[in-house]
Amino acid sequence: MDLTPRPGATPAPPGACYAYAETPAETTTRLRPVRARHPVRTAAAAVCAVLGLGLIGGAVTGSWLTGDSAARSGDDSAYTVSRSAWHEVPVDTLFPRTLKGDGAGPGATDRVWTRVAVASDSGCAAGLDPLLLQTLRPVGCERLVRATYTDATRSSVTTVGMVFAEADTEAMNALSARFTTQRLAGRSDLMPRTYPVEDTVAAGFGDRQRASWSVHVLTELPVVVFAVSGFADGRTVAEPQPAAEAMAAGATTAPAQAGLGHEAKGVADRVERTLRRTVTDLTEKAE
Repeated sequence: MDLTPRPGATPAPPGACYAYAETPAETTTRLRPVRARHPVRTAAAAVCAVLGLGLIGGAVTGSWLTGDSAARSGDDSAYTVSRSAWHEVPVDTLFPRTLKGDGAGPGATDRVWTRVAVASDSGCAAGLDPLLLQTLRPVGCERLVRATYTDATRSSVTTVGMVFAEADTEAMNALSARFTTQRLAGRSDLMPRTYPVEDTVAAGFGDRQRASWSVHVLTELPVVVFAVSGFADGRTVAEPQPAAEAMAAGATTAPAQAGLGHEAKGVADRVERTLRRTVTDLTEKAE
């Protein structure tokens, strides 16, 4: 999802990811002369063809009955489609310019977030702290995409990102289980990094400004969705708090009182839902 076209590349239309034209050489196979068929050989070939079709048909029927079809299942299709979503889906689809969070704020108040900027796609080392990078290593990192949003009052900023993994369903399930059993999503040393943007409301949004965060390992897609929020005025936060705790009733920390847990969770949820809908549509078209 690199937003900067390479030299000689053809710019993509507005709102779309830049795509770089590939010009693979076309190859043509020279036709070989067809020899005259021998009657006996022709008959033998016909018999083999019939037997082969019968075996294939039996195998397919058996796979339908047992559920072991060699064809891609729905989950397999979703995994295949989502792996390429980071560079095939338009930027404005992955990260909409405006996110509406009906009932997503404290006390079920409505929220609206406006996109400040989108980072160029990168490897995970560019946007994740070393420990979080190590924790996600079992599922691999195909690509990392990020964007930063601000709320309607421009008093908070939130960086949301998606790690497109290389793993299969089993590995994603294992990582999800680990995050749950070991409560990794609540560890402050596994907080995602921010994406500050010069000359914007997020210019001072650095590591020390991180106030609340959310990390969600998906299992039906090979993706990890995260978000981290903070104050737009650049103030530092001594004790960041995971979104789940900052959103809890009675929470009195600075992130909780400012609703920053709701900001992180709300932005992450909307981006995740958009991704799910997009992959579902693309999967149905592919089938």
